[in-house]
Amino acid sequence: MPPPPPGYRSGFVALIGRPNVGKSTLLNQLVGHKVAITSPVAQTTRNRLRGILTRATAQLVLLDTPGIHKPHHLLGEHLVKVARSTVGEVDLVLLLMDGSTPPGHGDACIVQLLRHCAAPLVVGLNKQDLVTPKRAAELQRNYRALVGGCPFFGFSALQGGGCEQLVEGLSQRLPEGAHLYPPHAVSDQPERLLLSEQIREQVLHLTREEVPHSVAVRIDDIREERHCTRISAVVLVERRSQKGILIGKGGAMLKAIGTAARLQMQNLIAGPVHLELFVKVSPHWRRHPGRLAELGYGHG
Repeated sequence: MPPPPPGYRSGFVALIGRPNVGKSTLLNQLVGHKVAITSPVAQTTRNRLRGILTRATAQLVLLDTPGIHKPHHLLGEHLVKVARSTVGEVDLVLLLMDGSTPPGHGDACIVQLLRHCAAPLVVGLNKQDLVTPKRAAELQRNYRALVGGCPFFGFSALQGGGCEQLVEGLSQRLPEGAHLYPPHAVSDQPERLLLSEQIREQVLHLTREEVPHSVAVRIDDIREERHCTRISAVVLVERRSQKGILIGKGGAMLKAIGTAARLQMQNLIAGPVHLELFVKVSPHWRRHPGRLAELGYGHG
């Protein structure tokens, strides 16, 4: 890689916050590519995802983390562990909060957790497009009273308003250094993880009730053939009733999930995909250490 200009900055930025404050949406918006899946379901993010944003003056490696919440099973404990461990490994922490509502107990708990963080803290108030400017200013005062004197940025991760100012503010607070990744890179996630997440995203969007939290996806095989990439995947659920919901009447739901996921996969690998999708019952997989490790959730 060519050397960066004098004064170039680079570093790792952790995106921290409660579930559903828009961390994954912001990551995708800043990087300009779909690196993280999104959905209205809390705890959608299960892995620490890296998105890479390279500018003329700085390279930001953005780490999207699972939402910090009170865990109820081993998977939940893993998610919180991932988020907490990330804070100690970065150059800057971006604490994301829902700027359309007043701060709550969960926000206060995360602020307390970050009191002992060595990395500088920046606060991002997302969803400010959902309230009037007067209300946005009022809410920002409430959040300042909670967090203290660190820098604040208001923006809309979905619409993009205010995101350029956020990038500039983050860049200025990174240490000087060379590129950490090639300038053209947008992520360093393994292909199997990116592909499996496309399937899980469609499950989150198309199913209901308790199914989304009970779902995991495993890619069993990827084969490059002459005219397409053939992918075989298994969707794991915890109960037979959930399997029935995922398959649907006459297989309609599974077909819809597969069709939508296949289109996303084709965008990722820039070529035709043949997707074989199966559903398997694995009772209590979220509480089973061996199963969690097999699915890639066993380490912090």
